[in-house]
Amino acid sequence: MNLEKEWDVIVVGGGPAGLRTAIKCAEKKLKVLLLEKDQELGSPVRCGEGLGIGWFNRLGIKPKPEFAVHPINGAVLYAPSGKELVVRFDKISGYIIERRMFEKFLAREAASKGARIIAKTTVTDVIKEGEQIIGVKAVHAGEEFELKSKIVVAADGVESVISRKAGLNTTNNLYHVDSGFQYEMAGIDFKHPDLISLYFSNKYARRGYLWIFPKGKDYANVGVGILGSDEKTAKKYLDDWLETQPGLKKGSKIVVNAGCIPVGGFLEKMTLNGLIIVGDAAHQVNPIHGGGMGIAMEAADVASEIIAEAIEKKDFSDKFLSKYTSRWYEKRGNKLKDILKKRKMLEEVSDKDFEVLVNSLNGEDVLKIAHGDLIDSAKTITKKLIKNPKLVTLMVKYLK
Repeated sequence: MNLEKEWDVIVVGGGPAGLRTAIKCAEKKLKVLLLEKDQELGSPVRCGEGLGIGWFNRLGIKPKPEFAVHPINGAVLYAPSGKELVVRFDKISGYIIERRMFEKFLAREAASKGARIIAKTTVTDVIKEGEQIIGVKAVHAGEEFELKSKIVVAADGVESVISRKAGLNTTNNLYHVDSGFQYEMAGIDFKHPDLISLYFSNKYARRGYLWIFPKGKDYANVGVGILGSDEKTAKKYLDDWLETQPGLKKGSKIVVNAGCIPVGGFLEKMTLNGLIIVGDAAHQVNPIHGGGMGIAMEAADVASEIIAEAIEKKDFSDKFLSKYTSRWYEKRGNKLKDILKKRKMLEEVSDKDFEVLVNSLNGEDVLKIAHGDLIDSAKTITKKLIKNPKLVTLMVKYLK
């Protein structure tokens, strides 16, 4: 492959976390190599493909028609009975994106800034010199080779083989892992093509929810996320639910996606000597809805700052690189810990309780609660749910 043997940074994994790390490190004039095991970046897809406008703004990414394929104006929440609660914004709140096109866009940006990207290359192990990681072993087209780097970035997804090979146990507790299954469907009918639709029902999505992420008026990602240790598969839950939805079950399933989704279990340790972990590999995901693209790219920005500092100071020790962990928790991790507490509260809401919520609240009420307006939220809950003491207690616990 005519590859140089020594690099400043080797990034393992070509998802949003890895690509964003490559972009930001290349911007800092570092010598960057990204290795991706699949033959095509962005495939297979393991998410609903939604990204909020706040993330586009925070990350400085302009939504382009090539990958931001469908604008979203809010969400509609469905109770088990089918009763809906519409939360609609007066402007675009996000986009459904095509991950394949988005990751190719990120790859082109990384390459244009000087990073080298090689697909269909499996990193099989790390190279150590004592306790220091100094490179990787990889295979491309049957050819085995070794490459050295000052820092290795593990961005290889929820399984994170590289983290384990390096000696850092990133195995997640089953309680913090959801199982997801999704169809990309065409020729379907659904009510709100400008909103994300979320369906809550313990019968069809135990400890989770079903979703419709629209890509057009008759085209959408339709999926489910459930507790990973459930005895019933996510596919079975989704198929059973689709049988109750005439407008959906008539559609064509043109893509099938499945995978594990970390929804907690944040790592207290995300570095070793010469190693940094980002994205799903570090369980950097919103614990309630499982979304991780924006969080992963933000973590990549933090990681690239520490990497650049480490290379400038020629200090690749775990002690120095651990600044990444503390900086990430300050910026995002502590907020996600709070969200994890809210997820635990939501797990206690029965179908009956959810019906009371949907029948008692409106979209404005939901926005107050979601934005953490504690005083207004408390007034709303006390006034509207006082007839249901159990639910009042639950919501007060949530607000705390």
